[in-house]
Amino acid sequence: MEPVKHGPKPARLEVIGVTGIGEVHRGDDLAGILLEALGEMDEVLRPGDVVVVTQKVVSKAEGAMAQLDGDDPRSHKPLVEREAVRVLRRRGDLLLTETRHGFVCANAGVDLSNVERGQAALLPEDPDRSARRMADALQGRTGTRVGVVVTDTFGRPWRRGVTDVAIGCAGLRAVVDLRGSTDALGRELQVTEVAVADEVAAAADLVMGKADAVPMALVRGLADSCFPEPDEKVGIVSDLVRHPSEDLFR
Repeated sequence: MEPVKHGPKPARLEVIGVTGIGEVHRGDDLAGILLEALGEMDEVLRPGDVVVVTQKVVSKAEGAMAQLDGDDPRSHKPLVEREAVRVLRRRGDLLLTETRHGFVCANAGVDLSNVERGQAALLPEDPDRSARRMADALQGRTGTRVGVVVTDTFGRPWRRGVTDVAIGCAGLRAVVDLRGSTDALGRELQVTEVAVADEVAAAADLVMGKADAVPMALVRGLADSCFPEPDEKVGIVSDLVRHPSEDLFR
């Protein structure tokens, strides 16, 4: 990944929750659902917008769901073991796991919230591909080139609470590498790599929430340096997930 020359930060950033999405089912057209909801809001996609969509609705639309015993609160545990490629830590019912994508998260991303009783949502098979499909569909229908970020809720080492992070992206640089550029005082930056996709995910979560049935948002006004060239390959797994050889804690 080549370093990116950064320009001035935008003076204003907008984060718009997309309302009226409704329940999503297997096979649903997320691009069409988004455009219909934006129409009801008298809103349109603009060049440089980033569409943020939660993992939950992507998983539902792609059929990444599993049946559980709704009467057994522990019935998802075998599913977690199956979805994990490695269990890093166990503490009571909590498993800290690595997924096949390379994500380190609780319970292999198996999620029981905002789904019907007796079901669990799994992580999409390839969240970067999910983002690319949605970005391509939106551009094909509107002629507008936008970024797409798929998000999920993760905990963080050494900090309490959770936040949304990016697990898939298209049309947006997951990381903007500022190494070799200079700070405001002219000093050369040695290690600064900005996790733009994660920052977008966290900002969007402020308008989506965890229980408000707003699973999509627009982030508008990002600097041009956040967007790739037309032939530039970007993705969360390739650009943002730290390789185990660089990990000080595994």
